[in-house]
Amino acid sequence: MAYNPLDPGTTRDPYPQYARLRSEAPLERSELGFWVLSRYEDVGAVLRDPRRFSSGVLGDMIQGVKSLSPEGLGAGETLLGTDPPAHSRLRKIVNRAFTPRRVAALEARIRTLAHELLAAVAVPGEVELMGALAVPLPVMVIAEILGIDPARRADFKRWSDEILAAIAAPPSPELRARLERSFLERAAYLEEVIEARRLAPRDDVISALVQAEAGEDVMSEEEVGNFLVLLLVAGNETTTNLIGNAVLALLDHPPVLDTVRTIPDLVPDLVEETLRYDSPVQLTLRRATCDVELAEGKVCAGETVALLLGSANRDERQFEEPDRFDLGRRAPHLAFGYGTHFCLGAHLARIEAELALRALLARFPRLERGGAVERTPSLLTRGPRTLRLRVA
Repeated sequence: MAYNPLDPGTTRDPYPQYARLRSEAPLERSELGFWVLSRYEDVGAVLRDPRRFSSGVLGDMIQGVKSLSPEGLGAGETLLGTDPPAHSRLRKIVNRAFTPRRVAALEARIRTLAHELLAAVAVPGEVELMGALAVPLPVMVIAEILGIDPARRADFKRWSDEILAAIAAPPSPELRARLERSFLERAAYLEEVIEARRLAPRDDVISALVQAEAGEDVMSEEEVGNFLVLLLVAGNETTTNLIGNAVLALLDHPPVLDTVRTIPDLVPDLVEETLRYDSPVQLTLRRATCDVELAEGKVCAGETVALLLGSANRDERQFEEPDRFDLGRRAPHLAFGYGTHFCLGAHLARIEAELALRALLARFPRLERGGAVERTPSLLTRGPRTLRLRVA
């Protein structure tokens, strides 16, 4: 079926092709060289099986990006690209740093930031949602969790965008040059911040991770830096897409918009259904560690499997009328993964999206599409690059 996640048609709307894959080729060889798995049951089975399906392929991708500037990043293990027991050790440490208490304590601050961003909209009657709210809010929140100087927020966003661009496709010479500069800038800044927290700890994630360097469960300086980069990228890009995709779903379903506007307490249901209906992360990767019979076919040891989370979440075998946007759904989705690699920031992403959407609906009771939607081309994620709204 020539599935290619970077094809412009797939970027615009992958769901008809996902439906064909689930029906005709549940295990399909992509023209990019990996296997594609599209059904809910199969995707979930792989996510639950780190022994036979390794996350090391993601670690290799990260190392590939790092190799563009060997001086700029250490070679320590990454939370995203390791399997148990290495992953279990890292996860245990970062769980202590990234506690529900720390996230819950941010709720009032996130609400304030969302309202302040919308109050600053310059042009009456119209707003470009991504630039006004969906992009800056997650960057601000991650910066506050980490205890980063607010003046460096724009740098953080730039660093994140460049890493994602390098993962999505081989970088152009221009991007490679920017990446090399960015890696060195970021590494120097994080080294400075880590050293400052060693000397004077604060109540932030970096301080908690630095303290773990000297504790019973040791985290190396390279591993601390790698985790901060992971938070930098995953902590803002996925939430940005979630907010944008939720607003697009409302615009495409006016009765749902009317309902949520009338009953704001349904916003958490809106967030949850958006995660299923238009998942911010569409695809993740695993590598088979042995030959495995799977979905009417065989994956050989060493081969890579792309798990289509976006397709699994529209699987008619799991969800009744999966292409219908329904606030009343309760069936579990896979938008945050499953098992050992379930998204560390899932709770934070849900809170940020909910508070952002509540602020948007409270400030602008009328929302209408203000122009064509430009999607961000990406191998892994799905969301609007720009989203112009007419508001009142």
